[in-house]
Amino acid sequence: MPTTTISTEQDLMTFVNVFTVEPEHQQELIDVLVEATEVMRTIDGFISANLHKSRDGRRVVNYVQWRTEEHFARMLQEPRARPHMERAAELGSFDPITCDVTYVGRA
Repeated sequence: MPTTTISTEQDLMTFVNVFTVEPEHQQELIDVLVEATEVMRTIDGFISANLHKSRDGRRVVNYVQWRTEEHFARMLQEPRARPHMERAAELGSFDPITCDVTYVGRA
C-alpha cells in the first residue's frame, strides 16, 4: 500500500493547504478533512494525506500526495469530494499550493 514518502526521488505531486481558523473551529475542520480523505482515498491516484494542527489552534496544514497533477485535477471534479471541500472553506480561509520535493534532510 502506498504511504507518505517525502523524497526527491519520487515523481509525485504534493499539495499543501494551510487553513486559518478560529481556535474553536480547528477540530471541526480536522474532522471535515478526515472525512474528505476517506472519500479521496478511494479515488485513483491518491497516495496519502497528513493533517497537522498548530498548537495555537489557528491553523491546520493538509499535506497530500497524488500520483500526478492529472489525478489531482480529476479529484477536484469528483462530486463526492465537493461537500467536504465546501464545508472546509466555510470554516476558515485557506492557502493551497502544489509542490515538488526539492530537499530532504535526515539525521
